[in-house]
Order: sequence, then C-alpha cells, then structure tokens
Amino acid sequence: MEAYGHAMALLLAFALASVRAAQPAPPATPSLAASSAPAWDPAAPYVTRGQDEPGYRSWYLAVPGRAAQVKAFNDYLLSADVSGILPTWQLLRTASAWQECGGQPFEVPPTDEWPHMIQTLRYVRDYVIPAVGPVEAVSAYRNPVLNKCAGGAPESAHKLDSAVDLVPLRPTTREALMRSLCAAHSEHGAPYNAGLGFYAFLRFHVDSTKFRRWNMDPAVLPECPPLLHPEDAASSGQPLPVQAIPVQVTPPQAQPTAPAATPQAGQAH
Repeated sequence: MEAYGHAMALLLAFALASVRAAQPAPPATPSLAASSAPAWDPAAPYVTRGQDEPGYRSWYLAVPGRAAQVKAFNDYLLSADVSGILPTWQLLRTASAWQECGGQPFEVPPTDEWPHMIQTLRYVRDYVIPAVGPVEAVSAYRNPVLNKCAGGAPESAHKLDSAVDLVPLRPTTREALMRSLCAAHSEHGAPYNAGLGFYAFLRFHVDSTKFRRWNMDPAVLPECPPLLHPEDAASSGQPLPVQAIPVQVTPPQAQPTAPAATPQAGQAH
C-alpha cells in the first residue's frame, strides 16, 4: 500500500506539472522605467535651476526683508480679488536670462507698478485659463537693467509689471494653443487692453497695456491675423531664438498637476 500511495503521488505531481506547462505564460509586467512617458513640462526650456520653486524658497529666505515685501504684494493681490489666479511666487519670476545677466531670479516689483498686474490677471482668469486650462507663469516683472540685458523691448510691458509670460500645463500643440487664445482675444481682448504675443514653442505673452497681437504662425494667419501697428513694434518684443530651446515633439498623454504654491508667495523679449 505504501508503494501504491507513493506511485499515486508521483502520478498526481506529473499531471499537475503537465497542466501548468500547457497554460500560456502570464504577460511580462513592464518595468516602471519602460512604461513611464516623459513628464509634460513645457516650462523646462525657460526655467533654470534657481528660478524653480526650490530656488524661490532659497531666494525668499536669503534676505530677511523679502518676507515682508512678498507678503505686502500678496496682500495687495488679495485685496484686488486676483490672488490665486497664478501662484504669487511665479509672478515674481524675472527674466529667463537672469543668470547670464547677473540678475535675481525673483523680484518684488516696485509698489507703484502693482496696479498694472491686476487687469492682466483678470484677463488670464476670464479668458486665458478657460481657453487653454491651467497655466504656469515663467516670467513677469523685469527691472529696466535686466530687461535691457535680456533683450527686452525698450517699451516692454514687463517693466511696468503689466506683462506675464505663460505656458500651458495641459498637453497641446502650438497651433491649437494659438487658435484657442486668438479666438478669445479677438472677441474679448479689447475691453481689457489685452496684448497677446507668441514666442518659441508654447510660450506666450499677455499684458493689459494695449490691445494688440503679434508673432502669429502662418498656419493660423487666415483666422488669427496680427493686430500690430508700426508704433507698437517696440512694445511687442521678439521671439525667443528657436535654436536655443529643445523641441518637445510629441506631448505625452499624462497630465501633471500644477506646482504647489508656497505660503505668502508667489520674459517676453
């Protein structure tokens, strides 16, 4: 009986092994590295280390008086009901070329310029974000010295703290971005004195200095012609050099969350 039981156990083991062998192998689980698409980060070509959020915290803590300045600016935006449209720390970003120019990565604008940002933020809230979704500010105020070094137009609205350069946080194409923003600008821009300009890839400019539009791609010209007069040329600036910015060919499908805001905080050429 013992020999019989041993033989039966061997037969059962053989049968189970045969069943397992006949079953298809489960599909291999791809590694996280292989399956993860590159993060969608349209601000990367314009924001260097030191002008990112960790850089902001370092700048904020480097000089004791900056905390009070930032709080005053943030309180002013809050009093005008435009706080939170864009993170306040992003509204303190200066020029993308701040390092080459020996400037600061962030700067609180002079208090007499603060009113100029209010209407710009209202336009961003009312017609930019509804058209293209959340945006990140990559440049706002530039003092005259930094503006000149960074190649800004002599009459740049950035010197008045009226302008902000933005990138969309949802994956899109340059043509789709232009079409969405141009449609809103044509219909609603004039009451805001909204200026709308486009630079390389997905960076675009909004201000509330004068109703105008520039740097339109040929693909959208028939439906979105420029609104620019000779006397406005100095205020519209120039596009960023294409060769200086890496191309993002295909936007990934995943959508990142917007950068977290820092407490009491927040280039066009």
